Amino acid sequence: MTDLTQGANDAPPTPAAERITAAERKTILIYAGVMIVVLSFINPSTGLFIIPLSFILKNKLHLSANDLAVFGLWAAIPGYLSFVFGIARDFWNPLGRGDRGYFILFGAIAAVLLAALAFLDVSEPMLLACATVMAISFLFLWGAWNGLASTIGQQHAMTGQMSAIWNFAGTSSMVLALVAGGALSGILENQSANFAVRSLFLIAAAFMAVVAGLGLWKPGAVFSGLRGQHREPRHFVADLARLIRHWPIYPALIVWLLWNFSPGTTTVLQYYLSNILHGSDAQWGAYNAISYAAAVPAFALFGYLSRKYSLATLLWWGTLIGVPQMIPLLFVHSANGALIAAIGVGLLGGIATAAYMDLLIRACPRGLEGTMMMLSWSMYALAVNVGNYWGTDIYQYHGGFVACVWATTIVYALIVPVILFVPKSLISDADAGVVPN
Repeated sequence: MTDLTQGANDAPPTPAAERITAAERKTILIYAGVMIVVLSFINPSTGLFIIPLSFILKNKLHLSANDLAVFGLWAAIPGYLSFVFGIARDFWNPLGRGDRGYFILFGAIAAVLLAALAFLDVSEPMLLACATVMAISFLFLWGAWNGLASTIGQQHAMTGQMSAIWNFAGTSSMVLALVAGGALSGILENQSANFAVRSLFLIAAAFMAVVAGLGLWKPGAVFSGLRGQHREPRHFVADLARLIRHWPIYPALIVWLLWNFSPGTTTVLQYYLSNILHGSDAQWGAYNAISYAAAVPAFALFGYLSRKYSLATLLWWGTLIGVPQMIPLLFVHSANGALIAAIGVGLLGGIATAAYMDLLIRACPRGLEGTMMMLSWSMYALAVNVGNYWGTDIYQYHGGFVACVWATTIVYALIVPVILFVPKSLISDADAGVVPN
């Protein structure tokens, strides 16, 4: 039988996990929570601006569902190259401050650029250019956060807890952003396109300035003794070869790709809710907010369970529960019914999402945490946008919304055999505890 873990030990051995006190663990989780809340709020893919911008394109520039999906494909091009920003994080040390240097430098640069772009005349090419600038700036920040969170999780044997706080805080922020985005879209609906876009970009600039300010925060529990914050020159080709030989990354990335390749969500669901179920902009925002909010208790539960049960156990249970995530939507016939179904969608997918992110963090080879995690976001961008494009084709020409839901469920079911190829040594343990204060 082929050794499925071949290549898993090509990297230098990771040192024993450094156990930390309860106070240090609390400080780490607070810092992580605050940073991810702000970053999630301004995430160009899922944050405050995604709903208002989509309705500006739909209602003011009159794009069709397929045109909107194509716009998303083009705007997400930087996301397809997320791994490049991860490589930058692992090999470049801006301002000599490690990940904090990224927060300070690119938070400030993005704030200035967005404030300037806010005063351009609105057109589809202009919005595409602005979305690209926003995405590039965000990805430098996101790459730093991903590398930092993964390093902390591995170094202190708290990958499950980092995944839980990442998803808990990030999802809570997205819920607030989606509710605010839906309301903001309604407010801007009666305004000119120029005024609406200017308002969005000035708000984004303010949040980027906040990220720059957070980069100046340096809690000792997070950064003291943290490996990788003072990077020495390394051989790029050798490290790339080490990443390619590292077997655990492959099943982890494939699972992540399948989980995010969901043709029944995003544009398809937006048009189904708006045009067939006659929902409003605010109801579309509420649907997203409710589905994300419903996952929050599951993320908190995962954080608790990750210290008691192995990741293998949580992976299997999360997957089996998550496969039928979209099925409740087949039984709704009104916008209000979709809001109720959103609760089931969120609850069913929460454990799986946290488990898959835990798996990604554990699969990172030492010193290449940023590259690996940002490679996963390249896969995410590719999966979401290609799945979205395929979904609009199914929706318009090959069976409508019902066919999209079943296609999504089948894709999710393909995760089950992939888990069999995850090295058992990677997922056999629960998170470590803490030492007394």
